[in-house]
Amino acid sequence: MSTRAPSSRMTGIGRVLVVVYGILALGATGRSLVQIIERFHHAPLAFTLSAVSAVVYILATIALVLASRHPLWYRVAWVAISFELVGVLAIGTLSLVRPDLFPEPTVWSFFGIGYVFIPLVLPFFGLWWLITHRPAVVQAADADSPAVTTR
Repeated sequence: MSTRAPSSRMTGIGRVLVVVYGILALGATGRSLVQIIERFHHAPLAFTLSAVSAVVYILATIALVLASRHPLWYRVAWVAISFELVGVLAIGTLSLVRPDLFPEPTVWSFFGIGYVFIPLVLPFFGLWWLITHRPAVVQAADADSPAVTTR
């Protein structure tokens, strides 16, 4: 068991990470709402994906803030950020090879070019942060679980 005191997510780089996720949550939410209200019929897939990305960013922001308090939120952060990474890689690739599917850009189109590629880089930082800042309750739960060995 580690003797290191658990570090807070709301200091230093952790605070910056949460703020960037929050800004992307606001930006993606605003963008998707305007797109859906004004011209959903023009690009329903693209605008629905923008709304999905907004929900993912909102969930990731909340989960990162609460992850140090409860192991469930730590796991939610992992799921949300992993989904975000898969989404930005899949939609980014699809928007390059099948641009006809995206007559209007999404947050994740072309790997987040409309957001200065922050959607591409952010999940890598988010996952790194989760790996290096595991909350004490998750570390304790892992220490209490029996080790599985194979012979």
